[in-house]
Amino acid sequence: MFCPQCGTNVDDRASFCPVCGARLAQPNQQPFNGQPPQAPVPPRVYPSAAPGGPGGYRAPIAGRSIALAVVLSIITCGIYGLYWMYCIVTDLNTASGETEDTGAGMVLLLSIVTCNIYFIYWSYKAGDKVNRVRAMNGQYQDTSLNILYLVLTLVGFSIVTMGLIQNELNSVAGA
Repeated sequence: MFCPQCGTNVDDRASFCPVCGARLAQPNQQPFNGQPPQAPVPPRVYPSAAPGGPGGYRAPIAGRSIALAVVLSIITCGIYGLYWMYCIVTDLNTASGETEDTGAGMVLLLSIVTCNIYFIYWSYKAGDKVNRVRAMNGQYQDTSLNILYLVLTLVGFSIVTMGLIQNELNSVAGA
């Protein structure tokens, strides 16, 4: 490039002319707006419903017995419930195609550290994921699932919330 002031041939990467000190315009350079440049975010790819209409989508997860999980949670004073919660979070992330979302170990840890407050939040957000799984399976999406899961968890029926989510996961379990 050439300096617009004195006409000196200047390196293309230079910001100022070495002869006259004039500021050089940089091609494709955007003015600094105080924030670091953002990398483009790739679109999320969700698994699509299998051909054949409703009930065609199968997630690579295993089905679980809800009654057995509830009984084992009661017998072990909630210890099996923590394992079941871990499995539900993992399976729901897998089935909804959101494998990059908060992992099961982190949900479990944050739930313990925050005295179950994080699990209340997670239960609310799980309604969106369950609806996404229902949509991929060609089923009706219930927009009140978020509120249902939130209220059940708030009043102490988180085991019912986990049972309802497990029921939805069992409907698409393919492994």
